[in-house]
Amino acid sequence: MALVSPVRVTAGPRVRAATPRLIAPAAVATDLVGIALVITLAALGRMHLPFANAAADVHDLAIAAAVPLAAGWLLAIAAHGGYARHLFGAGSAEYKQVVRATLVGAGAIGVVSYLAKLEFSRGFFFLLIILGVPVLVLGRHLLRRAVHAARRRGRLTHRVLVSGSPDQVDEVADVLRREPWLGYEVVGGLLPAPGPATTPGGVPVLGTTNRTAAVVESEGCDVVLFAGGAVGSAREMRRAAWDLEDSDVQIMLVPSLTDVATDRVRVRPAAGLHLMELDRPRAHRASRLSKRAFDIVGASAGLLLAGPVLLATALAIRLHDGGPVLFRQTRVGLTGSFFDCFKFRSMVVDADRMTAQVAAQNKHGEDHVLFKAADDPRITRPGKFIRRFSIDEVPQFLNVLRGEMSLVGPRPPLPEEVERYTDDVRTRLAVRPGMTGLWQVSGRSDLSWEDSVRLDLYYVDNWSLVQDLTILWRTVSAVLTARGAY
Repeated sequence: MALVSPVRVTAGPRVRAATPRLIAPAAVATDLVGIALVITLAALGRMHLPFANAAADVHDLAIAAAVPLAAGWLLAIAAHGGYARHLFGAGSAEYKQVVRATLVGAGAIGVVSYLAKLEFSRGFFFLLIILGVPVLVLGRHLLRRAVHAARRRGRLTHRVLVSGSPDQVDEVADVLRREPWLGYEVVGGLLPAPGPATTPGGVPVLGTTNRTAAVVESEGCDVVLFAGGAVGSAREMRRAAWDLEDSDVQIMLVPSLTDVATDRVRVRPAAGLHLMELDRPRAHRASRLSKRAFDIVGASAGLLLAGPVLLATALAIRLHDGGPVLFRQTRVGLTGSFFDCFKFRSMVVDADRMTAQVAAQNKHGEDHVLFKAADDPRITRPGKFIRRFSIDEVPQFLNVLRGEMSLVGPRPPLPEEVERYTDDVRTRLAVRPGMTGLWQVSGRSDLSWEDSVRLDLYYVDNWSLVQDLTILWRTVSAVLTARGAY
């Protein structure tokens, strides 16, 4: 039985390097800088349009409109909830609110200009909208990156109290531990009845659920998560909420749904009940014609763009030791079918005969079916470079064109790995394996076997074309930083 990793617990009550409340003012400042930049660029760009006014007119227009535009833009974002605390850090709602506020503001400017018969430059207005959306979204993205980096260092974090049964407390705490960028530091747990001093996973038990308010006050918590088994009835949940009414704490309910995308869940009110409707897993959608067409277009474009890299890499491998340029390895694809996976050869020619020796020196645990050594002596000098930046995987565009792989999907497993799969893990074979995937952009070889499986199953169950595009975008960052590549 795999043990749950110990959860990082904060040193003491009310100890925080920086408060999460600083994120909202930082978002306001980021938007203000972006708006100022957009107004300046729109004014400069207006001067060079074919139907531009005199430069002096545009200059005067920018000066006169700057303050009311900036103030109105910020108010529109605030009115649409763009600075709400729950938006920051994760999900797409933050970006949606910024885009929606910008479009609504643009409509308001157009209506006011028409009704008041204001001579508002159409070119200036057009550039404001065209530049405003990407600049503001980019600013929020950069702010989010900075927040995630700070949270990984233990700053801008929430002190969290998890209430529920011991197993539920451990499950929630383990998820939060895996994703430190979310900024939730578990202080301890509350059980529905008196129990042990710690949960099986090592989370300190600070009391029972009926003492939630007292524990929140003593530990300086700002988030309480009520997981499964925390309360026995709706009446107890209501009383717990009443007890926390006077405290500035966020109350969150954690349903027994993990690794489920938010767009698969809908809440339906019914006679005072909140019914959660869950869409079926989407593995069948990942085999549709739209994804296949996307793969063909993307792989064709990838091969054309990577042509010079392909030639240079092939030449470097050939000149190094005179061995073959490509390495073919049998992998398992859709529904368990076998195929030859193409890669640039990054190891010595007789690398297969050294596998047992290297594996014996790099143990991953008894239940770990993956094997990849961080310092593999079989890797050649050019192989280290091409593996660092994933150039060795570029020939897999050919596998994509042949229909054996996809641009995005689970990692293509070896036959000996599949032989050790449990029934749950075999769900990975319901879609084509991918050149990249959640495994690639979430740590690659640094991930444990359990996390690799979890990410692959999440992808299979929650597939969408938007998710594929997001993963491809994140792959660029993962490859450039060479995170987990060896």
